[in-house]
Amino acid sequence: MNIDTFRTGLRAWLDAHDLTPAPGDHSLDAQVTQLERVRRELWDAGWMRHGWPEAVGGLGGPSALRAVLGEEVATRELAEPGLYSMVEVLVPTLISYAPAALAAEMVPRLLGGREQWCQGFSEPGSGSDLASLSTRAVRDGDDWVISGQKVWTSLAQYAARCVLLARTGPDPGHAGISAFFLDMDAPGITVRPLRTMHGVDEFAEVFLDDVRVPGDRLLGAVGDGWKLAMDLLPHERSTCFWHRVAHLYTRLDRLIDQTDVADAEATALGEAYLALHTVRCRSHATQRRLAGGARLGPETSVDKILLATAEQQLFDTARDMLPGAVELTDPAWRTEYLYSRAATIYGGTAEVQRNIVARRLLGLGKE
Repeated sequence: MNIDTFRTGLRAWLDAHDLTPAPGDHSLDAQVTQLERVRRELWDAGWMRHGWPEAVGGLGGPSALRAVLGEEVATRELAEPGLYSMVEVLVPTLISYAPAALAAEMVPRLLGGREQWCQGFSEPGSGSDLASLSTRAVRDGDDWVISGQKVWTSLAQYAARCVLLARTGPDPGHAGISAFFLDMDAPGITVRPLRTMHGVDEFAEVFLDDVRVPGDRLLGAVGDGWKLAMDLLPHERSTCFWHRVAHLYTRLDRLIDQTDVADAEATALGEAYLALHTVRCRSHATQRRLAGGARLGPETSVDKILLATAEQQLFDTARDMLPGAVELTDPAWRTEYLYSRAATIYGGTAEVQRNIVARRLLGLGKE
């Protein structure tokens, strides 16, 4: 199925099937429940299967079909885009690194809205410097025993499974890291939600105390953890970013609807639109490269910088054009404004991304 045919059919189906969230409840519990509902109904109707391999219950076709689906979900505000897009990071990882039978069993559970999963990468002191992580996995017979701590783990309190990185070798750098697929109800796992300044407990700390993991839950080979993490990034910075930009355009439209635009404000709106248009064009090019089989690398740091810049510029403009809304009168704008402050932190800080661009793309060295 080509993209235009897919989009036309999808829009007609969505027009005929109301997946709009219930009004009034904006809690994280409600968002997760709505996310499960959207995935389940789109999976049952077949739309969520497009762009995924038949081996995991998909219907095949280009990955761009998934981008179109996520764009429609974001534009119609059917599910929070950051939560919805987690499938674009976790499912390709499982398809590429898990035993085929495990991927075939598990992937439909996530895509079909029966489970949530999380990603256990960051640790206290090992966020952007992922190679310094200290959570350790020790082989015990056919199993592994894992101990350590993860932090900033999205939806961990709702998750049934976790894609987790741990150190399995003596090498202090990349080579000693392996990846595992954990059941979150395994003995020894404790989850503690974190309250962030935007008031939503989306993130959590995860404590692992001698957690036993079967040997067949190793993803890839021993020492493949860093490679898995690097392969994950292109998916995070292609389809996920495309969904995020679609969501930000809805916020720009809402801002325009809520303001009487004067000349100075029109300039600010134009600058915000230009920033969004720039990252959309860049994201479109990245999507096309990924769909064409290109292996993405450090150039996706440019996508990350542009997206973070555009997101913060948009919400700065909203704060300026809606006096008092963020600070006093509008909880929705306040929540999103505060969340946008983290755009230059999550997924790799702006400072790290600019260093990558300088050193690996521009060859400027370490000075």
